[in-house]
Amino acid sequence: MGLMSEDMECCVCLQPYSRREKIPRMLHCKHTFCGLCLQAMSRLQSGLPTVCCPLCRWITCTVPSLTLSGSLWVNTEIWDQILDTQQEEEEEVEEGEWKEANRQKQTTPQYTWSPSRHCDLRLKLKNFLRGMKHNVL
Repeated sequence: MGLMSEDMECCVCLQPYSRREKIPRMLHCKHTFCGLCLQAMSRLQSGLPTVCCPLCRWITCTVPSLTLSGSLWVNTEIWDQILDTQQEEEEEVEEGEWKEANRQKQTTPQYTWSPSRHCDLRLKLKNFLRGMKHNVL
């Protein structure tokens, strides 16, 4: 099942998921939010850390001996897509840097013009065209 672009960001903070800070974690109702938003939404009820889903209001209870992030599953479908998205973004950045570097190279002269070199090229071109003319006839 393919993910849409809006599935790749937390619907609470509207920030894209990442593998470091904005890890996509699933509540028991199967809705996914970043760990930081879940931490901010968590409450202690009767000694149990709980999170009320902002979409469906399902209450997820977690184990008191574990941290919230340690109690909730990572959404692996999104997790796997994060790598692909980050790699594409890095490749786009590298491609942009490469184009910029080449653009700078193209604006600077790559060689100096010399009359003798120009004459050599003209002679080579004449000889090439003569050879082509003989091959055609």
